[in-house]
Amino acid sequence: MRTAYSVETVRAAEGELMARLPEGALMQRAAAGLAVACGQLMGRVYGTRVVLLVGSGDNGGDALYAGARLARRGAGVTAVLLAPERAHSGGLAALRGAGGTVVRAGGDSGGGFGSGGGAGGGNGGSAWGEGSDGVTGVVRRADLVVDGIVGIGGRGGLRDDVLPLVAAVRESGAAVVAVDLPSGVDADSGEVRGEAIRADLTVTFGTHKPGLLVDPAREYAGTVRLVDIGLGAVLPEVAELEALQHADVARLLPVPGVESDKYRRGVVGIAAGSARYPGAAVLAVAGALRGGAGAVRYVGPAGDAVIARFPEALVSDQGPRAAGRVQAWVVGPGAGDDAGAVAEVLEADVPVLIDADGLRLAEREAVRGRGAPTLMTPHAGEAAALLGVARAEVEGARLSSVRELAARYGATVLLKGSTTLVAGPAGGAVRVNSTGTGWLATAGSGDVLSGLCGSLLAAGLSAVDAGSVGAYLHGLAGRLAAEGAPVGAQGVAEGVGRAWRDVRGG
Repeated sequence: MRTAYSVETVRAAEGELMARLPEGALMQRAAAGLAVACGQLMGRVYGTRVVLLVGSGDNGGDALYAGARLARRGAGVTAVLLAPERAHSGGLAALRGAGGTVVRAGGDSGGGFGSGGGAGGGNGGSAWGEGSDGVTGVVRRADLVVDGIVGIGGRGGLRDDVLPLVAAVRESGAAVVAVDLPSGVDADSGEVRGEAIRADLTVTFGTHKPGLLVDPAREYAGTVRLVDIGLGAVLPEVAELEALQHADVARLLPVPGVESDKYRRGVVGIAAGSARYPGAAVLAVAGALRGGAGAVRYVGPAGDAVIARFPEALVSDQGPRAAGRVQAWVVGPGAGDDAGAVAEVLEADVPVLIDADGLRLAEREAVRGRGAPTLMTPHAGEAAALLGVARAEVEGARLSSVRELAARYGATVLLKGSTTLVAGPAGGAVRVNSTGTGWLATAGSGDVLSGLCGSLLAAGLSAVDAGSVGAYLHGLAGRLAAEGAPVGAQGVAEGVGRAWRDVRGG
């Protein structure tokens, strides 16, 4: 399992670890890992042109020490100082000693652009200029740019005076490596409130930060590489974010024993579909059957369509109360305005998953008052409607949105998207899943996910585990079914078995 910790937690752990180690040891560990990652990304070091964008924090020090290591291996390294008077003195000395060049992007500690020679009497270099020999020219000719502008404590987008350098990085075509996280993204929330560096590789130290796992910031990070600097020994057990991997999912998957029958495996009820949207019922049932349910009871007006596709389904049109024994309910996909079915399901003393139209029809107090677990599965637009905010606000602040929705409804919330987030009502770690693919953005895909998660609820998984495992399998099924080409929701449902076997085998 991958875990991510907040800036406050990371800094406390770093402080505790530094107190046990010789001065500078932690930075040297980080710089060593950063230099190795840079060399591996380039394929060779000797003769390459490396530009370090250096801010005033420890990230700048990491970049300078890593640059010194690359310079000793034959790279031409130039450090561009954005705040020369506050640049890491030890890192500067190491870079100069290794033959690196130091230039300044501005003439004052604020980092404003101007002209000037080398910083602090070190190796001189071209200052800011308009021609090819200015600082922007140095950046444009680089093979590799190392982003050490802002550390994990940065908030908001990059300052306006840094933007010309950012533009030069984009124009250069150079590979970009971010130190700990891309400058301009929020480490704790994953929000991007202005201009930010887009990295090909982010080398992060000690632990992941939430912004590296949550969109929109995750899109700026590129590939993320974790360098062990010893923080694991001092970090708390409970993280802010958790990302399941194959082994974690395999341990949670329900597997029938020799004495299992359909009731022990779990019976899931599906209250979905309508005359207008019978396909939603079919796809939800497909997801439930692929999710390992011992039996699926379907209730609603799309019984003919369901039984034609899945003769093993148990079909009824008498409403949820008369459906018979179930261990969990799924309500809402394609349900139209059937508020009665939603209300009946919410009264049941078993776990309930609410999706699509059910989210619109469910009364908040009815959800909050339930004794059994509830799992809500909105996409960003549905979450925005439930929170009373604009969709863009949810998309820009996904982590805070899923937490707020879980707290407000007293339910577990699975917020669908390019990174799916699962938050429980009592707080604690938020689960994040990124196994999906853009090909999953297709009609009916969410109905399959609802049935799949409902089946896992019926098998006895907690709401958080059912949502997390369901999202993982669903995303993996989409990838395996698509194989780089368009795939429909039925194809995703059919891919669940392949994903299940992949997880169990891997």
